[in-house]
Amino acid sequence: MADPFNFFHHWYPVTPVADLRPDYPTAVTVLGVPIVIWKPRNSDTYRAFLDQCPHRLAPLSEGRVDEQSGHLMCSYHGWQFDSKGLCQALPQAEADFQPDQRSQLCATVLPSQTKNDLLWIWPDAASADIAHETPLPLSAQVDASKGFVWDSYVRDLEYDWQTLVENVVDPSHVSFAHHGVQGNRANAAPLPIKILHSTVERIEAQSKGRFKSHLTFEPPCRVEYELTFGDSGKQVGLVTYCIPTVPGKCRIVAQFPRNFALRLHQVVPRWWSHVTMRNAVLDGDMVLLQQQQQRLQRQLQIQDWKTAYKLPTSADRFVIEFRKWCDLYLQNQPFGEVPMPALAPAAAQNHRQMLDRYHQHTQHCQSCRSALKTIRRLQWGLLIFFVVSLTVVAVLPDSLRLWPGLLLMGLGLVGLGGAAGLRFVLEPKFLFVDYIHAERK
Repeated sequence: MADPFNFFHHWYPVTPVADLRPDYPTAVTVLGVPIVIWKPRNSDTYRAFLDQCPHRLAPLSEGRVDEQSGHLMCSYHGWQFDSKGLCQALPQAEADFQPDQRSQLCATVLPSQTKNDLLWIWPDAASADIAHETPLPLSAQVDASKGFVWDSYVRDLEYDWQTLVENVVDPSHVSFAHHGVQGNRANAAPLPIKILHSTVERIEAQSKGRFKSHLTFEPPCRVEYELTFGDSGKQVGLVTYCIPTVPGKCRIVAQFPRNFALRLHQVVPRWWSHVTMRNAVLDGDMVLLQQQQQRLQRQLQIQDWKTAYKLPTSADRFVIEFRKWCDLYLQNQPFGEVPMPALAPAAAQNHRQMLDRYHQHTQHCQSCRSALKTIRRLQWGLLIFFVVSLTVVAVLPDSLRLWPGLLLMGLGLVGLGGAAGLRFVLEPKFLFVDYIHAERK
């Protein structure tokens, strides 16, 4: 068997930079490693530390960026750390405390950098020298100089990294799992896939369905599609980064580049595609993949994937190749022998918890957070307008109740209807929308 793949010696894009809050820390997890992301005041770059204070191991992500010093302050005892992790304030220090002792009281700094609108983190502080020599797994499609525009998206998922990668490299599920959102059952057809290249560092394939597409898996996290529309020169891509967070869960960071409809990209707000398509696509997968993962885990206790799965068509070739890659290089990675958490029986799956858009996406996405806040404020504004309109009409003299009283009452009712639409139609798209495949006609 080949040497095991080292998941800790790779770069991971943990979030779009646009979704980070520069005024206070953000917590993320990669490979079970808790990480805090923060931005020193008067700095253009974010920093990544191990999410624990060296004093008593409290989470630094529950701290704050001090207004005066600009350092990261632990909320437990007020220790402060500068951009290099050095302790710059220790409120409990006695008068005879030597300043040079602070060099022993450092937060653990992780290599990080910003590229292609994403924040990248190297999860192993001990191999920072390797990090500086390792290139980022970037996409050639995320390049404005080539005429591309793109949108970025992040969501935490209730299944593991391996299940996510296997799903993304399987294009044939789109017509069915995403019917009415991104696919159509009536358009399902054979989708032959040809493996072009397969090594420990990369798997490449080509498919010739309705569109010519090139598919790449660059371990451990990048899965990319390049779709070309005939001879038109139009190209659209899907760049996904599949990030193992903790056993049984993962995070997807995705970018959607294209070289056409450039004006539309500037007009449509970022949150709109998230609530109308991106979340719905992952909802459709989630209700299938969480249970698929559970069933496969049980089957692998008595047989291997080659007999647990039935993969007779060429559309399954990339899934087969990925599974072979796992057999060769995974060897209980990325979490070693850590047991998977127990999953509930299939009949007891809770869709509201499984498809919790707010905690999985909205709270992480600056665009969706802001839109949800605006929608809630607008609801109150419309309700207040309705009450005021009703009150004004009630005190108008009889001669004015037909005009302009009738118009004012009509506008108030329109406002009430608008508030109801925002509350019961648009707001839930940021929070929870149930997904039942059988109801998608």
